Amino acid sequence: MSVTTAPETLSAERHSAELRKAVIAATVGTTIEWYDFFLYGTAAGLVFGKLYFPNEDPLSATLAAFATYFIGFVGRPIGAAIFGHYGDRIGRKATLIATLMAMGIATFLIAFVPTYASIGIWGAVLLTILRIVQGIGVGGEWGGSVLIAMEWSRTHGSRGLIASWPQFGVPSGLFLSNLAVLAFSAWSGDQFLVWGWRIPFALSIVLVGIGLWVRLGILETPVFQKLVSEQKIVRAPIAEVIRRQPKEIILSALVRLSEQAPFYIFTAFVFSYGTGTLKLSRDLILSAVLVASLVSFVSIPLFGHISDRIGRRRMYLIGAAVMGLFGFLYFGMLDTAIPSAVFIAIVLSLIPHDMQYGPQAALIAEAFTPRLRYSGASLGYQLASVIAGGPAPLIATALFAAYHSGYAVAIYILACAAISLIATAFMPDYTGMDISAEYDEDG
Repeated sequence: MSVTTAPETLSAERHSAELRKAVIAATVGTTIEWYDFFLYGTAAGLVFGKLYFPNEDPLSATLAAFATYFIGFVGRPIGAAIFGHYGDRIGRKATLIATLMAMGIATFLIAFVPTYASIGIWGAVLLTILRIVQGIGVGGEWGGSVLIAMEWSRTHGSRGLIASWPQFGVPSGLFLSNLAVLAFSAWSGDQFLVWGWRIPFALSIVLVGIGLWVRLGILETPVFQKLVSEQKIVRAPIAEVIRRQPKEIILSALVRLSEQAPFYIFTAFVFSYGTGTLKLSRDLILSAVLVASLVSFVSIPLFGHISDRIGRRRMYLIGAAVMGLFGFLYFGMLDTAIPSAVFIAIVLSLIPHDMQYGPQAALIAEAFTPRLRYSGASLGYQLASVIAGGPAPLIATALFAAYHSGYAVAIYILACAAISLIATAFMPDYTGMDISAEYDEDG
């Protein structure tokens, strides 16, 4: 186990320095992981349907491409179970190094997958296998990155802000992935479908090297060190958390519906909708999503900080309610097909998402007792991938095909928000409370 320095022996200055290192390591690592994950989503909307399912009509090809995209979400709960087990058994740090390696290598290999023209359907098969590995890697990443930062927090009143920094990896990864695609789209021009799209995937290996260097330099969290010293490590944490805190696992998944499903509509489905239905340029959509991710650089930590002031649950309820209404404004602006209106709609789209995503890490992680926290938080968080994030582009595509209106997708977003509002109302709120001691049987 990577436990070398007892937290009580650290000076206040050293503790603050270790907190900064942990936050940086968590944020850099999640940025790389999400760069890899989002890169696939962008390529699914722009490239994979054409290259790996060329014999399908455009709608069927898009659905097939998003089906391989969905497979990655199926892998995320598997990754949560695998890495959650080791995160609660051997520590947060060692587990996070393994998740980064799994994700990075899979993404790098995607750059070399032959197309349908070269090896037929086997190209799509290889793509699907690597997508599953991506999902397993990112499935174990979130819980560890949040805990490596949050469990170094020196005060109970700042955990919302501190835990929001690993969430910052989402807009950072989204920004970098879209910037890479935009840059190589411009550079490769009409060769983008031939080789230009592959370069951003190949570059991920460089980012993995940076991430490993940063993560190897951090210490294990004080909370996990305390669990080791008190001999409270659980032999089978996944089974134990399912037995002890099933309600928190289920609620954690349901509160994410109003955040995760719209997010993948706003950042993945929008590419096929914008370029295919609205006949807008690929670069316009890429640029708008890029700017939206820049807005999130401010809004995610801001709403995490606000949750420290007004409470995690209250901030989340406000965000879910705003999201339920925003879908109608979003598609109303998109359907004008006016480039400026579409650009503004996309830029604004991540703000209601961030109202939930900022406080979400602390809201979910705090709900689980320390010795089961990695497993419980990871399971709850990643189960949403199967019911929310993964199906969202597929559902949105199918709804538009059936009703020929973006407002059908807006109603879907509203339904997700309604479910999350109910689930959030039942979610425990530990804002400002001590989370280092074991919880009782009722959580």
